[in-house]
Amino acid sequence: MVALPLSKEASFYEEAPRACDCGDWVRYAAAGTLAAGAILLLSGQRRAGLVAAASGTALAMIDQQATVRTWWDALPGYIANVQDLLGQAQRMVENISAQRDRLREVIGR
Repeated sequence: MVALPLSKEASFYEEAPRACDCGDWVRYAAAGTLAAGAILLLSGQRRAGLVAAASGTALAMIDQQATVRTWWDALPGYIANVQDLLGQAQRMVENISAQRDRLREVIGR
C-alpha cells in the first residue's frame, strides 16, 4: 500500500493554471450539472441525463481549457500507438493463419 502526502496533492491542484477567469460559478455549475446528469441516468431518464452530462462536460471543459488543450495535443501520439498495436495484432493473426494452413497441409497428407 502506498501513502501519498495530502499536501502534495493539494499543491498540484493549486498550481494548475486557470484558463477562464470566470470565477468559481463555472466550476460549481459543471459539478452540479454532472451530478444532476448522473442522477437522471440512474433514475432511468436517459435523454435528459445525457443532455445534462454533456452540458456539464462542456462547462468543465470551458473551466479547464489548458488541460483539454494538453490532452488534445497528446491525442495523435496515442492514436499512433494504438494504430501500431493494431498493426502488430493484424500481423500476428496473419502469421497464425499461415501456420494453420501449413499445419492443415501437413496433417492432410
